[in-house]
Amino acid sequence: MEVRILTAKDAEAFWNLRLRALKENPESFGATYTEILERGIAGITQNLNKHNENGDDDVTFGAFDENTLVGMTGFRRETLTKMRHRSIIWGMYVPKELRRKGVGKVLVEAAIAYARELPELEQINLDVVLTSKEARHLFIAMGFETWGVEHAAFKLHDRYFDVEHMTLYLNK
Repeated sequence: MEVRILTAKDAEAFWNLRLRALKENPESFGATYTEILERGIAGITQNLNKHNENGDDDVTFGAFDENTLVGMTGFRRETLTKMRHRSIIWGMYVPKELRRKGVGKVLVEAAIAYARELPELEQINLDVVLTSKEARHLFIAMGFETWGVEHAAFKLHDRYFDVEHMTLYLNK
């Protein structure tokens, strides 16, 4: 399995996987299927080009099995001066049939290794919906620590979902 930073040429594969994620696990993401669909592939291409425009602060990792995108996660460093020691992992998704096969682990490992190379970066933050048990267990196993739970952080139709806030301190 290969993990690499996605580029604009990966936009279609990323868009399709992102739409699948939002369709299959809508409770796990802030964006909705309709919102991403309305942005279209042009919006995805623009986001994937940010790496070239903004340097190393905003990237998306993809895990590939041969030439097929089988998992993804975003990584973004905070841009404000007093917050530049922090970054976030966002939008992680691995299709249900590929979970517990190491795809998520290699994506998180790639993001952590990437973060360790950025000067003065001290922590990686992420949010995970409490119902995403496999993701929660992975993040804990990778050293992330819970610092809070936000109740009713997401609302999907008439159902609320709690979000756990976690941090990995890179200097520990």
